[in-house]
Amino acid sequence: MKKMEGLYAILKNKYFIVGAFFLVWMFFFDPKDWGLIAERKQKLRELHKSETHLNKQIAETRTELNLLKTSAQTIEKYAREKYQMKKENEDLYLVP
Repeated sequence: MKKMEGLYAILKNKYFIVGAFFLVWMFFFDPKDWGLIAERKQKLRELHKSETHLNKQIAETRTELNLLKTSAQTIEKYAREKYQMKKENEDLYLVP
């Protein structure tokens, strides 16, 4: 019975009530609550993954561009693969 009285006294304490209200407000109702923070962290992780993927693509494109600027064989290969171009007196068959 003594524990119940002590618990009741703590729950009745105005500082405890205000502190509990403050914590509930900050965790759930504040414009910058924990749910929003977690969503933003997840979005940040996704953006970092996207950034690394795009940086890899940029590096690959730059190397391909460098090859296209320097090598005639690469230009011919690129034209044949991407644009289905062909030489004269040559037949082109597209097989999916």
